[in-house]
Amino acid sequence: MESAAIKNEKKAHKQENMKKVTGSEAVLLSLIEEGVEVMFGYPGGNIMPIYDALYDYQQKIKHILTRHEQGAAHAAQGYARTTGKVGVCMATSGPGATNLITGIADAMLDSTPMVCITGQVGSPLLGTDAFQETDVIGITMPVTKWNYQVTKAADIPGAIAKAFYIASTGRPGPVLIDITKDAQFAELEFKYKKCDGIRSYIPVPRPVNEKIEEAANLINKAERPLALIGQGVILGGAEKEVVAFLEKAGIPFAWTLLGLSAIPTDHPLNVGMLGMHGNYGPNKLTNECDVLIGIGMRFDDRVTGDVKRYAKQAKVIHMEIDPAEINKNVKSSVAILGDVKETLPMLTEKVKANLHHDWVQEFKKCAATEYEKVISKDLHPEKPGLSMGEVIRRINENAKGEAILVTDVGQHQMVAARYTKFNNTRSVVTSGGLGTMGFGLPAAIGAKLGCPDKQVVAIIGDGGFQMTIQELGTIFQTGAAVKIVILNNDFLGMVRQWQQLFFDKRYSSTELINPDFLTIAKGYCIDGQRVSKRDDLDEAVKKMLDHNGPYLLEVKVEKEGNVFPMVPAGCSVAEVRLE
Repeated sequence: MESAAIKNEKKAHKQENMKKVTGSEAVLLSLIEEGVEVMFGYPGGNIMPIYDALYDYQQKIKHILTRHEQGAAHAAQGYARTTGKVGVCMATSGPGATNLITGIADAMLDSTPMVCITGQVGSPLLGTDAFQETDVIGITMPVTKWNYQVTKAADIPGAIAKAFYIASTGRPGPVLIDITKDAQFAELEFKYKKCDGIRSYIPVPRPVNEKIEEAANLINKAERPLALIGQGVILGGAEKEVVAFLEKAGIPFAWTLLGLSAIPTDHPLNVGMLGMHGNYGPNKLTNECDVLIGIGMRFDDRVTGDVKRYAKQAKVIHMEIDPAEINKNVKSSVAILGDVKETLPMLTEKVKANLHHDWVQEFKKCAATEYEKVISKDLHPEKPGLSMGEVIRRINENAKGEAILVTDVGQHQMVAARYTKFNNTRSVVTSGGLGTMGFGLPAAIGAKLGCPDKQVVAIIGDGGFQMTIQELGTIFQTGAAVKIVILNNDFLGMVRQWQQLFFDKRYSSTELINPDFLTIAKGYCIDGQRVSKRDDLDEAVKKMLDHNGPYLLEVKVEKEGNVFPMVPAGCSVAEVRLE
């Protein structure tokens, strides 16, 4: 029997857990119950009650005031991607909520767990076109994993618990909770219970043993197998499991843009990056392999090129957590549904130890060709102008594979992805599916706040930098020691490259007249330096990485440099160009 003291203690705990609070306070108490330590946002009229309640919880939740709601969403993404936790952002109704949409859509395509909380006009005003009212539920429905509008304070704890469960389980993604202003003011008896299941929602499909057997048989008979490593390996925490599988079966692997860093760059079975600007070997030889194993990736069009001519000779094994991705783009011979952390060991147990020496040599031959025609010129150029590749080489030499790479979108993104070296997982934060210019700077802030002991280097183009340049103010206010590298070619470089190659060099609206970035950074008390000569580059990179605090390094690179290899749009991956 329980003692009276224990009963009284339980009763006191129950009463404490049932205290009467406002809906606004319930939001914050719910976030605390979910372990939220950092959130990003921007206040406004219809979320002001929550911000007022936040005043009393500043010791428990660190709120980062960004300079734009889009910055809050991207910062939450950066935080989530580097920590593995759910990112949280908050905005008011109307324009505040709509400014989150780009970040939400980006998180949806890149499977980033995020909970977005928006304020809304009072429930009596819903549907009246009241000041700063928008149908944020309708707008975000296509770009969220789940969304919900709260009109009663009593529903807040349950909605938030459900939001965190949905955002973080199965294939992760963004969710949105829209809370009316009257619900924020009203009172409720607060009791929080974490969600551990929802009827009809099955986040992780159960593996089928027969499919594991079928896949193992294909792999054991294969002479030219190739594995494609996607972000699902990182999201599932299956890095060790995938290495064990690859090494036992002796299978060369390539990674997608979002799969970068799942395995250290220098692994002997690593044959490079897939995609439109990926490495020559994995693109070309995809159409020569006999078994293609997609692990935690979705066969995006940037990976497949012309899907009608993609790996038609191969048996395709697709290991995926989301049933909707099976046969969506590429028809699989064997589909293994489930969390790869669970299914990979099951498959590893059944595959035979093997080496595919001659097949691996084919990738090495392709790598040698690519080095001669592309890489040597990128990393060790003989022309006067600085190349983007040699900037990344200098950063590699000084960071030694330990930095977290954050990129914006464009040529610099592809160069950084191709040439940066990684020792640790969760070392890459970039916008993959949506390709969002302006992503890099705020995402780097989130990454640094999530991993304060890590060096965070943001590689950004001069175009994308100016899309969210105001987030320098967030760096100034927080002191986040982000190292910003602007690769400045005075162009919207990727668009210009396409104009050069496919539009007869008709450079329409792609040349930029840029401001003095160092002067702007100085206005935010951020130190920096500009480099345009090769002899100054190494010392400038060292100075940036050694600097105690945020730093901006602007590197003037060649104006019309191109990124190769390249699979032109509509072409087969086998038609990858080296020049």
